[in-house]
Amino acid sequence: MQRFDLGENGLRALHKTLHAQAAQTKQAAQTNETAWEIVNPKGSHAIAVGLDAPIEVTVRGSTGYYCAGMNKQATVHVDGSVGPGVAENMMSGTVIVEGDASQYAGATGRGGLLVIKGNASSRCGISMKGIDIVVQGNVGHMSAFMAQSGNLVVCGDAGEALGDSIYEARLFVRGKVKSLGADCIEKEMRPEHLEILKDLLERAGIEADPAEFRRYGSARELYHFNIDNAY
Repeated sequence: MQRFDLGENGLRALHKTLHAQAAQTKQAAQTNETAWEIVNPKGSHAIAVGLDAPIEVTVRGSTGYYCAGMNKQATVHVDGSVGPGVAENMMSGTVIVEGDASQYAGATGRGGLLVIKGNASSRCGISMKGIDIVVQGNVGHMSAFMAQSGNLVVCGDAGEALGDSIYEARLFVRGKVKSLGADCIEKEMRPEHLEILKDLLERAGIEADPAEFRRYGSARELYHFNIDNAY
């Protein structure tokens, strides 16, 4: 594993180094530098963004906003908490956060798996477009707002207006839901949904009984214009 001291070398050098290794790996060049450990992050913003190769990056400490944004193929492991927008617009790969996540975790994500071992703040999974998000703790208000596709798994409780204006994403919550947003309703948990949930929990490394969860999704009432909604 290669070690990079962010405090000594700075963010620009880190990105240059990681993107160079990602490019070599993607081109099947000869390199053993596919595993990286970043130390002294000191809450820096935009760590490990824009990666596009199957490399592994471990961040030893907490980060600022947009950590692992636009991730593709890479596995990013944060041994701490993260600021707003972790894994924003993620395409594929895996991002694991051992601590808590601030606002809009996994926003607009199109693929891959985001695992948050602690709690997530408001708007977790906002406008998600195919990403899978598993939160071991609670999520804040307006989570999965305008979620289009993918899965959001919450092992704890959910705040107000869960799934507001949701499209076709699936929401699984084990704990209490403070309130549901516009057009979001509780739905039947069928065998195929239990299988999906079981797989997500296993991939996230979280032990929980899928039978303890409830499923929520779109009532599809907002798909068509209704004059009553105009006032």
